[in-house]
Amino acid sequence: MKYLTIKFFCILSLSLLAFNSANAQKYMTKTGHAYFMSHTDAIDIDGNNYQVAAIADTETGELVVIVLIKAFEFTLATADKHFNETYMESDEFPKAIFKGSVPELKAIDLSKNGTYDASAKGNLTIHGESNPVEKTGTLEIKDGNILINCDFNVLIDDYKIKVPKSVEDRVAKEVDVKIDLSLSPR
Repeated sequence: MKYLTIKFFCILSLSLLAFNSANAQKYMTKTGHAYFMSHTDAIDIDGNNYQVAAIADTETGELVVIVLIKAFEFTLATADKHFNETYMESDEFPKAIFKGSVPELKAIDLSKNGTYDASAKGNLTIHGESNPVEKTGTLEIKDGNILINCDFNVLIDDYKIKVPKSVEDRVAKEVDVKIDLSLSPR
């Protein structure tokens, strides 16, 4: 676990360097929340992850979100092993990453509390596969922090996640995902 933590912070540090503007205001978190639900008639499998890292550049609107796959905790105790070893192959693909932008971020007065509709556009990489995505959600400015909430669906075939025939009725082909971030100025 120590190796994963060190690797996680190295990845976050490299992401910070990816932002080019020296004068731009950066907002970040290491404690965002990701939730997913795989619902089928046979079973519901869900997981929570409270180690989601994100950084936003308010000058450019750039946003990077990193989710450590092994950090998911499951309601169903046996789901952890199957999720990490069989489906997500998390030793080989340890993280999911969104790299893109939230254009509305550049136009918001960050000194005033308020809630705004926002869109994120970029590339989502899961299980080593990248796909362009465009999702809508809400962005709230509260006491100098940026709160981002987004719900979306992921088709597991789009990310080449294989499900053995023996359990294909137990794993949804489309997984519901929710991301909640509270980013603070850095």
